[in-house]
Amino acid sequence: MLTVIIVILMIALLGTLGAGLFFLMMDRGDVKKMRLVNSLRLRVGLAATLMLVITYGVATGQLGHSAPWDVQQVNQSNP
Repeated sequence: MLTVIIVILMIALLGTLGAGLFFLMMDRGDVKKMRLVNSLRLRVGLAATLMLVITYGVATGQLGHSAPWDVQQVNQSNP
């Protein structure tokens, strides 16, 4: 469940990045339009939320690492 939330947040980050690029090209430096700034604010909020979710997952043990070079895993597989 936690990995699904992380994937959704990553997709939302990519969406806001694309929206920011679109707003940057369409507004062309118009100071009165705040769409680019709002997109950046949303992206920063999503990034902070993503970091909190990952930190929570690692702290609770729901997220871990399974790298082949992990010493603990190598020791467990070779008794």
